[in-house]
Amino acid sequence: MLDIRLLREEPERVREAMKVLGAEDAPVDEAIALDKRRRELLVRVEALKAERNTGSRRIGALMREGEREEAEGIKARMKQIGEEIAALEKELKQVEQDLEWAMLNIPNLPLPEVPVGKDESENVVVKVVGEPRAFDFQPKPHWELGEALGILDFERGVKLSGSRFYVMRGLGAKLQRALITWMLDVHIEQHGYTEVYPPFMVRSHCLVGTGNLPKFADNLYKDHEEDFWWIPTAEVPVTNLHRDEILDAEQLPINYVAYTPCFRREKMSAGKDTRGIKRGHQFDKVEMVKFTTPETGREELDKLIDNAEDICRMLEIPYRVVQMCTGDLSFVAAIKFDLEMWAPGVEEWLEVSSCSLFTDFQARRANIRYRPEPKARPRYVYTLNGSGLALPRVVIAILENYQQADGSVIVPEVLRPYMGVEVIR
Repeated sequence: MLDIRLLREEPERVREAMKVLGAEDAPVDEAIALDKRRRELLVRVEALKAERNTGSRRIGALMREGEREEAEGIKARMKQIGEEIAALEKELKQVEQDLEWAMLNIPNLPLPEVPVGKDESENVVVKVVGEPRAFDFQPKPHWELGEALGILDFERGVKLSGSRFYVMRGLGAKLQRALITWMLDVHIEQHGYTEVYPPFMVRSHCLVGTGNLPKFADNLYKDHEEDFWWIPTAEVPVTNLHRDEILDAEQLPINYVAYTPCFRREKMSAGKDTRGIKRGHQFDKVEMVKFTTPETGREELDKLIDNAEDICRMLEIPYRVVQMCTGDLSFVAAIKFDLEMWAPGVEEWLEVSSCSLFTDFQARRANIRYRPEPKARPRYVYTLNGSGLALPRVVIAILENYQQADGSVIVPEVLRPYMGVEVIR
């Protein structure tokens, strides 16, 4: 959520930001008008309450002096004031609700360094690491490799849950589990993160805190009886760990890492990505979440990106870093970088991580603050997150980059202690 003072003091800056974000429909003007009306109502209510307090004291004095007739006249006015206050407070409550709704639907402002662009076609490739492997045979896509090896079962996935679902079995399931454990170990032992194992269902206020609600309710799965929502990413429960808390400056930065399954109602185009495991309603992910001070937010983003890159480097798979332009930023991010691995079988760069700095946008929604020094006024923290990494696409990249002419797949060296084998046959 934006600071309301930005809308009051720099409305044109906010409007211009909405233009470059492609969010001209954001209720900025509505929020400005509601904020103005709210302040007018508060002034009027306070003035009436002051008049009522003065009148009440005057009535007491008149009654003691025996001036009952004048006192009755003031009582009538006090009744009228009470009715006016009640009506104004009712309007004020509605205005405050409408203002909150409007503010929750205004996206974060991009940092000045974010390139301006209309959509993903204008994202900027920051760097490319590694050379794509030169094959002396035609590389196969992962769905052909996986089915031939008996580690991916699409037919039974569809039988169980419908399209976009699959079953991993044998060494395929073990590869998934090995990746999760290895990535957690790297982030914990080498990067200094604290592991968290959070609930996979949360209350709606947690999704409001991270910016998933109310804007993206259609992309989420919800229990039809209770206020339980299946998480779209570990970012949601982990960010809300410190909801409504005031942290000490000495605690920051706080670095968490968590493995969770993720559930999203993917709005996929007909005929696009229909084969394989690239896109589905359920997938696994290892997620990094940071809480830090405003002064160190940008520095911590660089560290977060490097931590995600470490996984790519250690797997020895070609990857690139792409900066999102304004037209492809998420609703909550002030700046965002994607990591994409090369997959030769499908001949695509596959996004395996998004690393974002949210400034204080999420912290305002979830009321997460810190005290810079003892007795100092609390300030909002900066939050960050990044995948470290997203599993289905890493599995794709491994199968397609490490495939051999006979259809077998070499296990990356860093995963062999976790797999117990060197080759998947």
